[in-house]
Amino acid sequence: MAQASPRSTVEAAVKPISRRPGSSAPWPLNLYASAVGKKWVMAITGIIGMGFITMHMLGNLKIYLGAEELNHYAEGLRTFGAPLAPREAILWILRSVLLVSLVLHVHAAFSLWSANRRARPVAYASQRDYIAANWASRTMKWTGPLILWFIFMHLMDLTWGAYNADFIHGDVYHNVVALFSSAPKVIIYVLANVALGVHLWHGAWSLFQSIGVNNPYLNGIRRVFATVFALAIVAGNVSFPIAVFLGIVS
Repeated sequence: MAQASPRSTVEAAVKPISRRPGSSAPWPLNLYASAVGKKWVMAITGIIGMGFITMHMLGNLKIYLGAEELNHYAEGLRTFGAPLAPREAILWILRSVLLVSLVLHVHAAFSLWSANRRARPVAYASQRDYIAANWASRTMKWTGPLILWFIFMHLMDLTWGAYNADFIHGDVYHNVVALFSSAPKVIIYVLANVALGVHLWHGAWSLFQSIGVNNPYLNGIRRVFATVFALAIVAGNVSFPIAVFLGIVS
């Protein structure tokens, strides 16, 4: 009787692993399923958010030029792309991009946080600045939800007017002045922007690390950029409610 060869015995004992049909998600979903993919998504959506926040603040600076300039800027956003595009068409496209970016950013952040709760933290590809990272990890879980709440409040105050008793549709200057004549609203907006600044500081610093850019010669520049960017956004944003409340803008 012929004996089985060692190779055939091993092949019989070890059953090949086969993938179930449809078990492998297509690109880019399979990339997003990984921690690295989620960090890339957070970095890209973070850049989109930073760009929007910067442009939003620069546009709001027109409040210091008077009602006509600020309202003209707001109307320009609604008619952007005219006459090639219908009124508010480009604006709604931009809003859709921002909404998708926000949802992806929040989902990626929550997924990474959940994974870190279930297992050891997933390390960055390169060495991290642990002092900044540890401090940020203690604050990001608080500033993130605060910013989401602030976005909702901001929309209710100045876009839909539900929380602004003197709201007039289309009159942005009047709505801002009416809103920030209230001391509690000023305090809320100042504190919310401080939370936004902390979030932006870590985000502006860490997004480069999330995509693998971590050169010792560039780390100092990254930190300066993050600090200057966060301070500039906070200073610009808190100046509006304070200026209105003090009567500088009226």
